[in-house]
Amino acid sequence: MIVADRKPLKEILEMLDGCNRVLIVGCKGCVSVCNVGGSKEVGILASILKIAGKKNGLDIEVDEKTLERQCDPEYVDQIKDVVADYDVILSMACGVGPQFLSERYPENRCLPAVNTTFFGGAVQHGIWEERCAGCGTCGIHHFGGLCPIARCSKSLLNGPCGGSADGKCEISKDVDCIWDMIVKKAMEQGRLDDLLKFKPAKNWSTARDGGPRTSVREELVQ
Repeated sequence: MIVADRKPLKEILEMLDGCNRVLIVGCKGCVSVCNVGGSKEVGILASILKIAGKKNGLDIEVDEKTLERQCDPEYVDQIKDVVADYDVILSMACGVGPQFLSERYPENRCLPAVNTTFFGGAVQHGIWEERCAGCGTCGIHHFGGLCPIARCSKSLLNGPCGGSADGKCEISKDVDCIWDMIVKKAMEQGRLDDLLKFKPAKNWSTARDGGPRTSVREELVQ
């Protein structure tokens, strides 16, 4: 799941400076699950902007629309008949959303209302943690199903560094050392020797460093 956080109100208001008609577009996808950009959050932000407008003596009109997803053209097209009525479209989706909106509606200003943070999951109610870096070549089967790329502060693939102590990372006592977890799991399973096996250097060409990536399913392409 893509996890995001809403931008500070001050930043949003600065982006909207000079805009009188605003369409806030939410998304029922990932940002809805992490309680950032769903219909409820769209309504809250709309109310906040209206209150801020009145407080600052601004003539601002705010409308709301929540799409099934903002990463699919068929859903982005659902607002094509109304976008011309607004000065700006404020997207509450992950960073993909405002880009799809900008490409679909090049004559409109499309702005992000949230900061996309990481790929993660819920470890308890209201708390999400990073689990994947989207490197494109998953190798967690070498590490007991745990990812040292996303969860090691240095993305080390060959064991813990000298900074870990008592199962914690040197950057913070609140951050578990993933390599401590990897080694302990291997020991519990009696598979410690697996970590000593030679592994070829990781192919990083599939990661973001190789440029923007594309995924193609030939059977679906029309």
